[in-house]
Amino acid sequence: MTAASGEREAWAPVDLLRRGVAIVLSVFSIYTAFFGVLSDMLQRSFHLALVMVLIFTTHGALARRSSAKFRVVLDALLMAVGFAVLIYHVVFFTEISNRWGELTEVEFWLGIVCVVCLLEATRRVIGWPIVILAVAFLAYAFAGPYLPGMLFHRGYSLERVVAHLYLGGGGIFGTPLGVSATFVIMIVIFGAMLERSGAGKVLMDIATGATGRSRGGPAKAAVVGSSLMGMISGTAVANVLTTGTISIPLMKRNGYQPHVAGAVEAVASTGGQLMPPVMGAAAFIMADLTERPYLEIATAAILPSFLYYMVLFMVVHLEAVKRSIPILTGEDLPGIRATLLGGGHLLVSLVVFAWMLIAGYSVMYASFWAIVATLAASYVKRSTWLTPKELIGAFIDGAHAILPVAAACATAGIIIGVITLTGLGLKFSSLIIAASGDSLVIALILTLIASLVLGMGLPTAAAYILVSTLVAPALVNLGVDLLAAHLFCFYGAMLSAITPPVAMAAYAAAGLANANPFRIAVTAVRFGIAAFIVPFFFVMNPALIGIGGLAAIVMAAITATVGSVAIAGAVQGWLLVRMSVIERIVIFGGGLLLMAPETTSDLVGAALLAAGMGYQWYRRKAESARNAPTGAAM
Repeated sequence: MTAASGEREAWAPVDLLRRGVAIVLSVFSIYTAFFGVLSDMLQRSFHLALVMVLIFTTHGALARRSSAKFRVVLDALLMAVGFAVLIYHVVFFTEISNRWGELTEVEFWLGIVCVVCLLEATRRVIGWPIVILAVAFLAYAFAGPYLPGMLFHRGYSLERVVAHLYLGGGGIFGTPLGVSATFVIMIVIFGAMLERSGAGKVLMDIATGATGRSRGGPAKAAVVGSSLMGMISGTAVANVLTTGTISIPLMKRNGYQPHVAGAVEAVASTGGQLMPPVMGAAAFIMADLTERPYLEIATAAILPSFLYYMVLFMVVHLEAVKRSIPILTGEDLPGIRATLLGGGHLLVSLVVFAWMLIAGYSVMYASFWAIVATLAASYVKRSTWLTPKELIGAFIDGAHAILPVAAACATAGIIIGVITLTGLGLKFSSLIIAASGDSLVIALILTLIASLVLGMGLPTAAAYILVSTLVAPALVNLGVDLLAAHLFCFYGAMLSAITPPVAMAAYAAAGLANANPFRIAVTAVRFGIAAFIVPFFFVMNPALIGIGGLAAIVMAAITATVGSVAIAGAVQGWLLVRMSVIERIVIFGGGLLLMAPETTSDLVGAALLAAGMGYQWYRRKAESARNAPTGAAM
């Protein structure tokens, strides 16, 4: 086995420890999903203790045969101490509970060590951005008396901060880590089992077979396949590295430029976190923070996710038309019927999961039976068996997939702990409202900018936690529906994965496409333009997230869909023929107005779009009469 870093062969004892801990983590999660979750502190501390061991045995000197003995000893010490300070909560749970958060001298030092080990573990598995944020917030907890204006607070002692973060329910062991230790880990284990059984390949083959015979088929397959796989992986980078290995080379062979192929995959993979019924980790956190049923979150995301992929689908189609990209030949096209006959049974578990959510079962319980269904379905055919070896491999894969999410959630707990302790959240909300001059549009723009900045280099779940904690209350105070406000923050957090300068999904795609990551990110923003626009309109028109009467929802869906297609054409500069600058402005403006909530804006938008399309049709007819190249109709 090779180490996660790709360097040298792993030590057998460490590899055995890592595998054993990963299996224990997965089995523990599955057990509690069926028999009942333990009390918050027990469930979360045990979860994070095992995660700590996995991080230090996967990322660092212990992961390879390093000759630097000092580093080996240091990592072994960090692993052991990190595990000990977290398992302390499990061993002495009763004593800690009886003291109601009163900090002993031993726990004071354990808390400091816990924060240090957690920050180092997070740095290794995610990187510096969230660690720097956490340190900055910790500094704010002590520096309050010396700060001016709204940033001022009375300041807190080190003992008070440590007690709040280490023993309190609003610090490291708060809601974000609770979601990681319950909902999210079950979803990633479910996804790992689907991947091991071959369901991921079945989804990609279906997508390729369904779209391959149309213009730009490989890119459309990436859009469809990544949207489906995104439901399973739940993170943009993981999705890129899973589906991109198939879709990006296929797009390049078909004639797409490398940076375009990378951008299509990055945008498609990022949006997978928005796709019901599974969605990504942030959706489960949203359900907890808003105290809304997960099914309500998934239902609200249906139309926004449709618009997201509608625009992307049209963009890649028009890109193929502009570039005269040929249609795939037979040898590159898997047959849908043959694919379903060979592996369609593996998708039964997705149906089980969706049905149980609709029936009102909890996400954990639905995940448990979806895992059981995946295992049972795999034995329908010998070629898809999940043998004991494959099952163990799925448990290990699932445990490793949770590492960045768990570390990010625990570290986000430090930030949220400081926010709640100092009252910074209310101050930040007041600052947003004051800076916007009570203008909702300006407040939304400021919120989106804050989301993109705070989300740089972070997983969507961590970015969403930060933004929703700081900004969502401000939007609610301005009259925005609670669910719409949190979905807006979710969008901003999600889009940070494709927004320069730190676009993690684009960087992941760059390695597969062999193209400049910054160029991929810029192209991805252009292709994913709908995702930057749609949130503004569902805040102003909640019918786009299923709030309101049926007639209003249907009308909003129709006008928004037409507007989205218009926006896609304007972005590409092509609908029936190549557009001039004026045509792009007119059609883009018409698309925006169609997405706005008022009847007047719909009528004006329809008129602009009709004028633009009429001129496009006239130009195409004139070019045909001159027997000049005309492109292709949609």
